[in-house]
Amino acid sequence: MNYAHEFHAGGFADVHKHVVLARVLTHLREKEAAFRVLDTHAGSGVYDLTSEAAERSAEWRDGIARLFEAPLPKPVVTLLAPYLDAVRSLNTSGALMHYPGSPVLARLLMRGQDRLIACEAHAQAAATLRRNLRADARAKSLRMDGWTALKAYVPPKERRGLVLIDPPFEEESDFVRLPAALAEAHRKWATGIYLLWYPIKSRVAPGALARRCKRLGIPKMLRSELTIGEAGDRLRGSGLILVNPPWQLAEELACLLPTLAELLGRAEAGRFRLDWLTGERRPAAPRQ
Repeated sequence: MNYAHEFHAGGFADVHKHVVLARVLTHLREKEAAFRVLDTHAGSGVYDLTSEAAERSAEWRDGIARLFEAPLPKPVVTLLAPYLDAVRSLNTSGALMHYPGSPVLARLLMRGQDRLIACEAHAQAAATLRRNLRADARAKSLRMDGWTALKAYVPPKERRGLVLIDPPFEEESDFVRLPAALAEAHRKWATGIYLLWYPIKSRVAPGALARRCKRLGIPKMLRSELTIGEAGDRLRGSGLILVNPPWQLAEELACLLPTLAELLGRAEAGRFRLDWLTGERRPAAPRQ
C-alpha cells in the first residue's frame, strides 16, 4: 500500500501514532538535558483538512474530529493534553482546519535546547516541509531518503532522543527493511528511543514484522496496535513498536487505548493490543 500523508492526515492511524509520539516527547522533557528527534519519513509537516485530498478521504472526520468532540474520562484528558493542545495551536479560530504531521508536532512539543532533523525524499513534500520549519532554528529539514538518514544521523550528539521511522509502505519489502534498519541503528545507539509505525491490513505482515523484531535481541520492545475495522478493509489498523519506551508509558497506553478503540472503531469493530515483544514478562494490557 501507499500511505499518502495528505489523504490520511488526522485519521485514526495518525491519532494513534501522534498520541504515542506526544507521550514519548512529554517524558523526554522531564529531564533538563537536551534531546534530538530524527523523523526519517517526515512528510510535509502540516496538512490542510479542507484540501481536496483530505475532503475526498474524509478520514480526519472519523479520527481527530471525533477526538476533539468526545467527552473523555479525566485521566485520558490529562494524558492527551500535550497532543490536543498542539493540534489546537494550529487551529486558533476553534474550527478544525489544519493538522500537524509528526515533525511539526515534535517541534511544538520541544523546548529551546532540543533539536529536530526531519527528512523527506519526495520533492514537493520536502519543499513544503522546508517552508513549514524554516522559521525555527531548532529544526532542520532535509530532502533525503529516510533509510539513508537513519544511517547518517544516529547517534545524535545529544545522546538522548527519539527516532521515528514511518515509511510509506509503497512496497511490502518495507516490512522486512524496517527491522533490519532498526538493528543497524540500535547497534550504533542502543539507548535511544525508537518508534516504528506500520499499517495493518491483514495479520500476516505485522505478525512477521513482530517475529523479526523479536529475533533482533533488543531487550525492551513494546507493541501498541489499534484496529478500527474488519478484515478486508483497505487500512484496518495502525501498529507501533517502541524500543526503550519511557518508564510508565505502557501504563499510560493501557489507559488510552481502550478509549481510542471505542471512540474510533467502525461499527463497534474497535480493538487494541498492547504487549511486550521483549522485556517485560507480562502484557501491559490484554488484547481486546
